[in-house]
Amino acid sequence: MISSQIIQTSIEELKAITKVDLCVYDMNGGLIAGTMDMTEINNTLIMGFANSPADSQVIGAHHLLKILDDGELLYVLVARGLSDDVYMVGKIAVCQLQNLIIAYKERFDRNNFFQNLLLDNLLLVDIYNRAKKLHVEVTAPRAVYLIEARMEKDSIVTELLKEMFSSHGGDYITAVDERSVILIKALEENYTQDTLSQVANTIADMMSAEAMLNVKVAYGTVVSELKDVSKSYKEAKMALDVGKIFYAEKNVIAYSTLGIGRLIYQLPVNLCRIFIQEIFGDNVPEELDDEMLSTINKFFENNLNVSETSRQLFVHRNTLVYRIEKLQKSTGLDIRTFDDALTFKIALMVVNYMNYLDSLEY
Repeated sequence: MISSQIIQTSIEELKAITKVDLCVYDMNGGLIAGTMDMTEINNTLIMGFANSPADSQVIGAHHLLKILDDGELLYVLVARGLSDDVYMVGKIAVCQLQNLIIAYKERFDRNNFFQNLLLDNLLLVDIYNRAKKLHVEVTAPRAVYLIEARMEKDSIVTELLKEMFSSHGGDYITAVDERSVILIKALEENYTQDTLSQVANTIADMMSAEAMLNVKVAYGTVVSELKDVSKSYKEAKMALDVGKIFYAEKNVIAYSTLGIGRLIYQLPVNLCRIFIQEIFGDNVPEELDDEMLSTINKFFENNLNVSETSRQLFVHRNTLVYRIEKLQKSTGLDIRTFDDALTFKIALMVVNYMNYLDSLEY
């Protein structure tokens, strides 16, 4: 519902132009907003007028008018001034406030609609009916972006997003929890995967430049029907979670690029534990020292190339080979071969996933 501050600002602007004092009361005679204290008007007069069938009433120098929403009485407006046009000014004020109420209600309804749409709380028939009422395009390419700040800065993120994206262009900003802000982005028909990536990177860069915020941006695949927006949201949510576990260094994560991380994320925990026990026994990767882990990661980054890895690590080739052979003795895996390297890489990702789950329990 429209706030009293919005009403106050609106009638103050009218008072500045027309020199007519305006006050807005609720149906019990309580003052909501006003440009001066109208002591002659009490709550009994307001309640009497509110319960009458008349749309307007004159009491001395005061004009009382009703502010309605879909035929339901919300407020009573009182106008007072020396001009002969006081009644007309009152009618203008009523019209303006009613339009503001409709706009704010539609904004609230639209936000509520998208929240329920994302959470799959709407029947198919309700989606189409409400979309038509709220003037939301049913068939259009859209992708859902999740923006999560590392700190409690959701309000700042929301404000910046509203400056970057407009509902007039078919973009909508909402939230379904306190951890992240959601952007439902409308796309042109000739969009590409680069288009999606550019939007995500622009958001991350803007948050960093304008608000010094380090955010993670995850996004799902493009859907062409409004009813499928929840699918893109679920994908973006998974991308955000998987990104935290396996790609912590990345600020932008796309569902379509999750690769094997998405598969591991969907595995049962018990199966993960059995797999780790079979591969490593008591020598799980988390017990390897930092030097060994950094060596392994760099070796994988260089596609199992011993010479390039030793060059980048600034160590002798024989030193690198010694470390790899040491790992082979403790785990039974020679990561110089593709099969063993693949097994070790997957196992390392599974360990990270299990550690992430353990952290959630605490």
